[in-house]
Amino acid sequence: MSTPVEIPPPFAVLDLMLGAMVTQTIYAAAELGIADLLHTDGPMPAEEIARKVDADPDLLGRLLRFLSSQGIFADEGGRWALTPRAEALRSDAPLSMRGMARLMGHPTHWSDWLGFLGTVRTGESAIPGRHGGAGMYQLLSEDQAYAQVFFGGMTNLSDTETQPLVAGYDWSRFGTIVDVGAGRGGLLAAVLRAAPGSRGVLFDERAPGNGPGQVLAESGVADRVRIESGGFFGPVPAGGDAYLLKHIIHDWPHEQAVEILRNIRAAMGPDSRLLIMEFVLPDGPEPHTGKLMDLWLALLVGGRERTRGQYAELLAEAGLELVRVVGTAAAIAIVEARPV
Repeated sequence: MSTPVEIPPPFAVLDLMLGAMVTQTIYAAAELGIADLLHTDGPMPAEEIARKVDADPDLLGRLLRFLSSQGIFADEGGRWALTPRAEALRSDAPLSMRGMARLMGHPTHWSDWLGFLGTVRTGESAIPGRHGGAGMYQLLSEDQAYAQVFFGGMTNLSDTETQPLVAGYDWSRFGTIVDVGAGRGGLLAAVLRAAPGSRGVLFDERAPGNGPGQVLAESGVADRVRIESGGFFGPVPAGGDAYLLKHIIHDWPHEQAVEILRNIRAAMGPDSRLLIMEFVLPDGPEPHTGKLMDLWLALLVGGRERTRGQYAELLAEAGLELVRVVGTAAAIAIVEARPV
């Protein structure tokens, strides 16, 4: 049995740096909608694809040649076809990554990373300095085109986490589940499907115009959910047995994170549980998706990912005690806390 050849460190670092260019090739394929086209019309030559997506035939063929070397698209006798990785770039794939590809290569996202060195030097988000003083949330409210791309990418990521979260925890133990900052309610709907005896409260300041009713109805749980409008910096609905916070605490600097937790603590009963769903970073050097997300959050909003110990300290400031951290089949974990 042959021993794997270790890549010399300089070339290993080079491969990592070239990843930025690979991102742009996937972005181009996603923007052109090549996977959607091949899914609808079947395998076809590069020249025909180029004509239908309005691209240069020679460059498109070279793009497909490169992507095929990454397992994305396949040359079947001069006709380009989908592969399982290419299927993930379809808009309607069960776990589509097209939205994320469009975000990762988007000019705004791309240029914002040019401010990362400044974030490392100052410890502050680079976004206001790159957008006339507007922070990330203001930018997304003012630039609706970019907001659509941004939230499309975030939805792709969230969709990959829903089933692992649902499968990794016993939700049936709770009578009433309050999802704070629930968005359109995809997670709450999946949780309630897994816990048919439970009821839910969808709490989000965007609820009136965000269309959660449709999501809940399509999931068959609308009759078990009460929709309330409000934000996590104000009063939170009382009476819940469980309070969910998914990818919210990591968006905020320390002081605001504590304020959010104290608001929820005030609404909790003595036996309630708070379930924070975030990347929980390992203490050691092993790779983890959250370590890169941590830097992205610092760039965008001054937020951060945390270790188990950091969550314990944060929760204690808000009058809560960490009970356990429940891992899932995805990189995301569930931090369970109770009031003290």
